[in-house]
Parts: sequence; C-alpha cells; structure tokens
Amino acid sequence: MSQLKDTPRKRRDAGRVTLAQVAREAGVSSISVSRYFNQPEQVSPPLRERIKAVVEALGYVPNLVAGGLASARGRIVGMVIPNISGPIFAQTIQAFSDTLSKHGYQLLLASSYFSEEQEEGAVRAFLGWSPAALVVTSQFHSAATEKMLAEADVPVVEIWDYCPEREPLQVGFLHFEVGVQACRYLLDKGHRRIAFVQNSAAGDFSALQRRDGYAQTLRDAGLEPWFFVPTASSAPFEAGKQAMEALIRRKPRPDAIIFANDNLAAGAVLAGQRAGLKLPQDVAIMGFGDYAFADLLLPSLTTLRPPSREIGEIAALRVLQHLGAIAVDGDVPRLNLLHCELIARESA
Repeated sequence: MSQLKDTPRKRRDAGRVTLAQVAREAGVSSISVSRYFNQPEQVSPPLRERIKAVVEALGYVPNLVAGGLASARGRIVGMVIPNISGPIFAQTIQAFSDTLSKHGYQLLLASSYFSEEQEEGAVRAFLGWSPAALVVTSQFHSAATEKMLAEADVPVVEIWDYCPEREPLQVGFLHFEVGVQACRYLLDKGHRRIAFVQNSAAGDFSALQRRDGYAQTLRDAGLEPWFFVPTASSAPFEAGKQAMEALIRRKPRPDAIIFANDNLAAGAVLAGQRAGLKLPQDVAIMGFGDYAFADLLLPSLTTLRPPSREIGEIAALRVLQHLGAIAVDGDVPRLNLLHCELIARESA
C-alpha cells in the first residue's frame, strides 16, 4: 500500500466485487455463496473452504444494505477495538463517540480481543453495512482484512499506532519509542537488570513493539534483555503474579520490571507484597496505560499514559472532515503523531 503520489488510484466505488463474481471464481452458484454467508451450516465443509478462499482473495464484502437502505451509510461509523471491556480503550471509545454524535453520526462498535480472525469478521460485517467510515486498531491485520481495507470505498482510520507508510489515516503513537522511553527512565534510575513481561493475551503485537524498543535500548547500553511470557490463558492480574513469582526466583533477580500493561503490573505489585518484597527498593515496577487504579496502589504505579482521549477526538474529527461534516482548509491531515507521557510514581 504505497503512498507515492504518482501511483494511479482507481475509483473505490467502481470495482466492488459482486456475489456473482465470487460464485463464478469458486465455480458454484450464487445461491451457494449467499448460503455460505447466511446459512453456513447448509454448505458442505469442502465447499465452504473453496468459497472462503475466493472471498478472501477477492476481498469480497456482502452488501447488506442492498434494497433501499443505502442511505444508512450517512450516519454510522464502525470501529473495531481489541478489548471493549479493557480500561485502556475506554476514553478513546467515549471521546470518539461524543465527537461523532455532536454532528449526527453514531458509533457501531466491535471487539476483536487481539484476534486477527475476529477482527476480519467484524471488518467484513461493518463494510457490508456500508458505513460512513471505518476505524481499526493498530497496523496489524490478516491478509484478508488488508485486502478489504485497501478496497473499501469509505474513509479508513488506523488508531493507537503510527505507521506513516500505510495508506489509512494514522492517529496514534510509536510503540517502539514507548519501550525506549520506559527503559531509559529505569536506566537513568541506575537499574541494570531490567526485565520485560509481555501481555498474556496472544496477538497484542503493539506490546511486542514496546518490548522491542526496550530490548534495543538495553542492548545499546551493553546489557542483555530479559523476557517473560505469561501463560496465554492467564487473566491479567494472575499473569502479573505469575511473572513476578518467576522472575524473583532468578539468580540474580531483576532489579526492575516493565510490564506490557497496568493490569499485569498491578498483579505483580500485589504478588511482591505477599512475597515480603519492598518496592521499589527490591524491584522497581513499571506499567503501561495509566489505568484508574494506578495511583491508588501501594506503592502507586509508575506507568506510561497513552493519549487515549486525544486519539478518539482526533480520529473522529478526521472522519468528519473527510466526510465534509466539518470544514477544513486544504486536505484532511492524514498523519497524526501523538506521544505517551511517563507518569513517575512510587513503584519505580
């Protein structure tokens, strides 16, 4: 998805793949393709796999508003978030929804829980309803989702990440730099045995970018990174406890630990207290997210605060500007780089 200005771009509404094309490519009837989407249990497994492969290859999106409901496009914006129940995305969702509603638009929300497959299903469903715009989280998507985003005939925004070479509008920050920021803070505090604990939710590739920033910073300082990966099925507090108990058994043990999010860090703080450790004297703890409980822990949690609300507000403004609901001088800004704030508290 090159951004070179001299690359010819087709009209997005001129080449929408039809159900008949899918049927022709798959060598089946249109009724079979329709049944694949509406009554999949009535389609044999081999036929389902054949149709699925063609659907993904062509980037086909079923037109759910065919038949007179196309005007619905003007008022609905779809958003796919990794975790609706997670506190880290709450302000983004609220700010985005609030900004849209002031201009007569409504938010339609789906959760992928860091699953590329679930995100793919949500994107296909949203585009099938022909929304006014589509918002997805991060730059990491399945090949089928990438195809749909590239072929979408509506504005597409990627939030909570920043990758300027990609085609969608970008509203977010550099996760690699967040890892660098966290590691440098601990190095400046005199720590040298610094570990990183990954998210217990598989598929959180943005956290892995933060891990990579941490690791590169340690190596640049002549030190070796330490990684811990909690059991994938562990709940976040339990995963943090698991990581803390495992890491403090090491000889020598780390003198500081960076956690992929504040839930993990909170579990580690509680586990450290149960183990009789003094924090941060025995081991410093850092999180990510600045959740509502971060300053209520004892010790209060040092963390990095992402620009959650700003991401939601700016993404909504860019959508509204792109749709002409808000006037803008010149082109709609496509690249919107924000930054995380390091919140120094008692734990590190």
